[in-house]
Amino acid sequence: MAEKRDYYEVLGLSKSASKDEIHSAYRKLAKKYHPDINKDPDAPKKFEEVQEAYDVLSDDNKRAQYDQFGFAAFSQGGSTGGAGNPFQGGGFSGQGFGDVNLDDIFASFFGGGARRRSSQATGPQKGNDTLYRCKISFMDAINGRHITIPLTYDEPCDHCQGSGAESPSDITTCPHCGGSGYVAQRQQTIFGVMESQTTCPHCHGTGKIIRKKCSACGGNGYHRVKKDLDVTIPPGINAGQQIRVKGKGERGINGGPNGDLYVEIKIENDKIFRREGNDIHMDLDLGFADAALGTTIEVNTVYGPVSVDIPSGTQPEQILKLKGKGVKDLRSGKPGDQYLHVKLHTPTDLTKTQKDLLAQFQKEENSKKKGWFKNPFRK
Repeated sequence: MAEKRDYYEVLGLSKSASKDEIHSAYRKLAKKYHPDINKDPDAPKKFEEVQEAYDVLSDDNKRAQYDQFGFAAFSQGGSTGGAGNPFQGGGFSGQGFGDVNLDDIFASFFGGGARRRSSQATGPQKGNDTLYRCKISFMDAINGRHITIPLTYDEPCDHCQGSGAESPSDITTCPHCGGSGYVAQRQQTIFGVMESQTTCPHCHGTGKIIRKKCSACGGNGYHRVKKDLDVTIPPGINAGQQIRVKGKGERGINGGPNGDLYVEIKIENDKIFRREGNDIHMDLDLGFADAALGTTIEVNTVYGPVSVDIPSGTQPEQILKLKGKGVKDLRSGKPGDQYLHVKLHTPTDLTKTQKDLLAQFQKEENSKKKGWFKNPFRK
């Protein structure tokens, strides 16, 4: 008989490997050597070897014994849970090996496999959340508004509270599955008899039998309704943020509550303003004379027009700040600022008087420049 290989060597791990590393190595090798996938004649033997190593190393007590005594720890009637036939003893239960579900392995290849059932599978479960996208104007996002959403959803029945039964006494535990919602099924395979779990055909996975259905909803537990839902858009909301509306999502399971509705906000662009966080930006067209001499002008903000002093000597692309004229923060209420990006405007329809004045200005400017120039070659 061939000598056994060290369990750590079988899984390709060091003795300091964590449980996650052991679990990951097992899944990888189980996929590689499973006889239903790998048709190599040695695959069943290698798969058995991998299973045996995993059964020991994934169990803290067995791993401690193995680390101390090696294979001798299991030679006197002890069981590795997978030594010999991995489908006997503690190595196989239901659809999984240890704490690994074989369906998960097959699912990664074929996209199928049943989901592992939780202990709460037959109890009330909250429904899934839903998403509704809504576009509003730029100014509506700044100032807030009320919107109406046409909504069709399943509303829990008031009479039976979503149970589907006329009264609580009309609900009994399914005698066929004992309330688990699923029944065991045995199947003969090349590895022996394998057990699987399937949804109970009598209670359809709920674990309950309703003797008398609700007179209001016919046993559905809900009513399909169409309603116009009023939603308040708070001032200062930004693109991509969501508003939660409780209980307006998908219906729950087994009498569980509805999920929630999330209204995601999209915002239209504005012709004048640009938003960055809570700050507002806009371009400000200035004439040459106003920029040079300074002036007071009226400027639009998201809250209305304000007077702004333009300092003399303002330069192209200079940025002027209007403190506190930005968007009010959604949580703190503290406003951002507004920034004016100066764009100089050159007139094209000058009068004769304007041309004469600019010509005189140009002459004086050129005269000043001559005084600044010094010939570097003249001593």
